Amino acid sequence: MKYLEFFRKREHTVVPSASIMPENDPSTLFTGSGMQPMISYLLGASHPEGSRIVDSQKSFRAQDIEEVGDNRHTTFFEMLGNWSLGDYFKAEQIPWVFEFMTSEVGLDASRLYVTVFGGAPDITIPRDDESVQLWQAVFAKAGVEATVVDNAEENGMQGGRIFYYDETKNWWSRVGVPGNMPEGEPGGPDSEMFWDFGEELHLHQQSVFKDKPCHVNCDCGRFFEICNNVFMEYVKTANGFEPLAQKNVDFGGGLERIAAAANDTSDMFEIDVLRPIVRAVEEASGVRYEHTDDHDRRADFQVIADHVRAAVFIMGDPRGIAPSNTDQGYVVRRLIRRAVRHGRSLGIGKDSWMGEVARVVIATYKHDYPELEEHTEHIVRELASEEEKFAATIDRGVRKIEKLVGGAGGYITKDGTGFSVSHGCRDEDLARVIFDLYQTDGFPFELTLEELQRLGVRGVAGEKLENFFRKYLDAHRDISRSAATGKFAGGLADHSDATTRLHTATHLLNEALRMVLGSDVRQKGSNITKERLRFDFNFDRKLTDEEVAKVEGIVNARIEEEIAVIGEEMSLDEARTSGAQSEFGARYPDRVTVYSIGEFSKEICGGPHVSNTSEIGRFTIAKQDAVAAGVRRIRGVVE
Repeated sequence: MKYLEFFRKREHTVVPSASIMPENDPSTLFTGSGMQPMISYLLGASHPEGSRIVDSQKSFRAQDIEEVGDNRHTTFFEMLGNWSLGDYFKAEQIPWVFEFMTSEVGLDASRLYVTVFGGAPDITIPRDDESVQLWQAVFAKAGVEATVVDNAEENGMQGGRIFYYDETKNWWSRVGVPGNMPEGEPGGPDSEMFWDFGEELHLHQQSVFKDKPCHVNCDCGRFFEICNNVFMEYVKTANGFEPLAQKNVDFGGGLERIAAAANDTSDMFEIDVLRPIVRAVEEASGVRYEHTDDHDRRADFQVIADHVRAAVFIMGDPRGIAPSNTDQGYVVRRLIRRAVRHGRSLGIGKDSWMGEVARVVIATYKHDYPELEEHTEHIVRELASEEEKFAATIDRGVRKIEKLVGGAGGYITKDGTGFSVSHGCRDEDLARVIFDLYQTDGFPFELTLEELQRLGVRGVAGEKLENFFRKYLDAHRDISRSAATGKFAGGLADHSDATTRLHTATHLLNEALRMVLGSDVRQKGSNITKERLRFDFNFDRKLTDEEVAKVEGIVNARIEEEIAVIGEEMSLDEARTSGAQSEFGARYPDRVTVYSIGEFSKEICGGPHVSNTSEIGRFTIAKQDAVAAGVRRIRGVVE
C-alpha cells in the first residue's frame, strides 16, 4: 500500500491492524478508529516499535448505523494512521500529509480544503496559527492561494481555502470539547482535510441545502472529510491547561473516502472495494444501482453493502462472534436484520441471499485479511440462520398486526367499509403500540406501515406516526447508552488499580485453564472493568464444579506465592521462541512486550500489570457462559 510505504520511508514502523474487537478495553464494544489501540502510548507508555508508527486499522462504528444510506457514510471502514509519540510535530506532519495526498494519491491541490482550531478564549487556548502558516506554505508551493476565513458556518466559503472552526469541530480529546476534560486528560487542536466534489452537489443533490451557506463542514455531500491531524499538546490540570511534556501527532485518514476522492466519484459505493458488493446485491435483486435516481432505493443498496461487509468482518474475527442478543452479537444481529429489511424493499424474495453477498466481500478482502476466508462457512451459516430467524419474526409480527387490526375496542376497528383507526385514538397512542412491537419482536417500523397499508387500514398518518415512533426510539437509546456507560465505565485505558489487578489475573486464569482443561485451550478475547474480568476461550462444554474449583485453586495458589510480574520487550520471533502465549488469531507488531509471572505464565501483552501477584487479591469464578460454538466465557472477580 502506498501509504504504508510512504511513511516507512520516513522511518515509521509498520504495525498490523488490531482486532475489530478491542482487547482489554471494555469502554467500547468495537475498535472505532486507528487511535483506539494506541491510547496507552499516546498517554506516555513506551511503544515496543519506537516513536514513529504507521498502520491501516479496520474499524467499526455502531453509532453510525442510522447514518448509512447516503454517498459517504459506512459503519465499517479502514483507517490509515501515523503517529509521532513525542518525536516530530506540525512542521513535519502537515507537509508530509499534503505531499502524500497530492503526489502519491494524485489529488488536485486546488480542490483540497482544510480546517484548523479557531481558539477557545474561555480556557485561554489560542487559535492554531502555526498550522495555518504551514498549510499556506504547502499550498503556495503547489501554486494555490490559501485564503483564511472565519465563521464559514454563517457566511459560507467566501473564497477561502483554510477555515477556522471552534472546539466543537477542531479539537480532540477522548471526552470531546475542552470543557468536558477531567484533570490529567490529554488533548489538542486538530486540522482536517476535505475534498471538493463540486458546487452542483450542494445546489442540486440535496435540495434542503440549496438555500443555505455551503461550507466544508455542512452535510450536503459536496465535501468529504478525508483525513484529520490531531496535535496532542495539552493536558488538563487543576490550574487549567498546560503543555504536555510529550507532544504527539495522531493522524487518521479514511481509506474509502480517499479512494473516492482519487476516483473523483462522490458516491463512495462506486470505489473498487465496494462496487463488487453492490453488484452482488444487483444480481440478487434484479435492480441496477446506477440506473435509479430514487434516493431511497439507492439507500437500500448502500445499507445492504455496508451492513453485510461489516457483519462479515465482525463474524470473521478469530474470536468467533455470532448474532446474539448481547454485546457485539447484538450489533451483528441488528446489521443483518436491517440488511434483510432493505433487501425486501428491493424485492429480494429468495432465501439465504446474503451468503452470496458475503462471499463477494470475502473474495474482495481475503488477500489483506485471510482470516475472513478461513471463517467463510461460519459466516455464511450464521447469515442463513439469522435470515431464517428474522423471517419467522416478520411472520410473527404480521400476525400481531392482523390481530391488532381485527380486535374489538382496540386502536384499529372495523366498520361497514373496512378497517380504520379508532375514533379518538391519538397518533402517539398508535405509535406506542408500534414501538412495543418493534422493541419486543424486532419488527421494523416500515414493515408495520406496509402491513397496515396491505390490510387497507384508513387514517394512518405515516409521518406523524414516524415522528412519535422516533421519539420513543430516541428515549430507548438514551436509556441504553446510560446503561452501557455504567456497564463499561472504568475501562482498561484508565489503568486503575482494580482494573490492573483483574487484568493480571487473566494471565493466571489463562494458564490455569490450560492446566485443567488441556494445552489446546487458547484465549479468544477478554473484557475487563473495575468490577470484573471477562475471559473467552475455546472449549466445547461447561466446566464442572470440580474443574472450577481446580482453576480457582491454581490461580489463588500463585497469588499467595507472591510471584514477581516482569515485563520485557523483544522481537515477535523471540517472544514466540521463548514460549510466550498469545491470543488466538491476533496480529502483533514486530516488537512486543512479554509479561512473565515466574515460571508459571508468559504472555505477549500490552496492558498494565501489578508488580507482584500478592497485589491481586483472592480470585473467584463468578459465572460461566457459552458465547458461540466452541467458545466459553468466564466472569471472574477478586476480593
